Amino acid sequence: MREIVSIHIGQAGIQVGNSCWELYCLEHGIQPDGFITSGNSQGTGDDSFNTFFSETSSGKNVPRAVFVDLEPTVIDEVRSGTYRQLFHPEQLISGKEDAANNFARGHYTVGKEIVDVCLDRVRKLADNCTGLQGFMVFNAVGGGTGSGLGSLLMERLSIEYGKKPKLGFSIFPSPQVSTAVVEPYNSVLSTHSLLEHTDVVALLDNEAIYDICRRALDIDRPTYTNLNRLISQIISSLTTSLRFDGAINIDINEFQTNLVPYPRIHFMLSSYAPVISSARAYHEQNSVGEITTAVFEPSNMMAKCDPRHGKYMACCLMYRGDVVPKDVNTAVGSIKTKRTVQFVDWCPTGFKCGINYQPPTVVPGGDLAKTARAVCMISNNTAMAEVFNRIDHKFDLMYAKRAFVHWYVGEGMEEGEFSEAREDLAALEKDYEEVGLDAEEEEEQGEEEY
Repeated sequence: MREIVSIHIGQAGIQVGNSCWELYCLEHGIQPDGFITSGNSQGTGDDSFNTFFSETSSGKNVPRAVFVDLEPTVIDEVRSGTYRQLFHPEQLISGKEDAANNFARGHYTVGKEIVDVCLDRVRKLADNCTGLQGFMVFNAVGGGTGSGLGSLLMERLSIEYGKKPKLGFSIFPSPQVSTAVVEPYNSVLSTHSLLEHTDVVALLDNEAIYDICRRALDIDRPTYTNLNRLISQIISSLTTSLRFDGAINIDINEFQTNLVPYPRIHFMLSSYAPVISSARAYHEQNSVGEITTAVFEPSNMMAKCDPRHGKYMACCLMYRGDVVPKDVNTAVGSIKTKRTVQFVDWCPTGFKCGINYQPPTVVPGGDLAKTARAVCMISNNTAMAEVFNRIDHKFDLMYAKRAFVHWYVGEGMEEGEFSEAREDLAALEKDYEEVGLDAEEEEEQGEEEY
């Protein structure tokens, strides 16, 4: 078996987690109480869903997940929600007071008290696995718990499970929409540790997903549930091949190998197609070619950055549903001829494809229409630097005046950490710039330095 342990940190991580587990349960025919629906095809000795669920002696399936928050309100919703019987009560860990949007509180003071309890739970889950494949960590980098406690947990996981890949799903601050004044500080500080302690991070951005909901699903005022259901489709597509069979399977290690050219450049842009409301679904073909073109559309990207401003280094396409390899090859061939999708000259092939026969499942009463096939793209593009550039700029404006810094120092953080993290991100921007240079430009640059 190739089990995966999911860790959901802070309000955003937990709410995204709720949507994900809701979708996994629907995909595997597991009821909210953890028992499998009678007459479901999963009951035929197919135990592939054990990658995400562990079965107890009573036949109940329990998610291999830990939910952590420094304040109880968000986790109490899980404790009293539809899926309250699904989770093991000890896997829902909450503290008494929150991190108050302060990275230092989540990392140094309040978070320190709770981190050992979390690691204990994670250790129990890991010991329960026969072949632990890796971790999936969900958090937002703008808040206090997601960034501070998230960084702390990742650091500790790196020490204890050094070689196991860690996939991050991180919600980054949006250009216009902001929920906290100190977001730039928290983001820079936590990206500093994401660089060190994760292997692949999929960047998500609320504003980009709002726009997709408005445009493609005709929802005028998207709620977080709308956004999270879209995110959960992406996360489900990434792990489908671990849970169902298909023509070309992809496991977590393959993402890393194919998408990360240099260890630091592991921040991915993701997109999903078809995102389509039930009203439109019957009027569209959604052929393999169409959905493949759609995932390369800048407007379908789940982070606010324009892939046309950069070049692709690698690109992973995960198809699910009624898809045959021949169609995929044709679709990828036609993408390669497009001028809009440019690859760096040192990575001529650039495509990794996965095909899975399980069609996408939709939440009953949700916004997405049921389709026969879907594709999820995770790509590594040099345009990602735009996201960091934006955050750095906001960070600089505030840090030049040392605004709000006393809150962080008061929680036992040193001021030097700000500038250290900021320098690390500046180096990251430079890395992205150099990776995007063509061979001739590099030679010119080398001569100049001479």
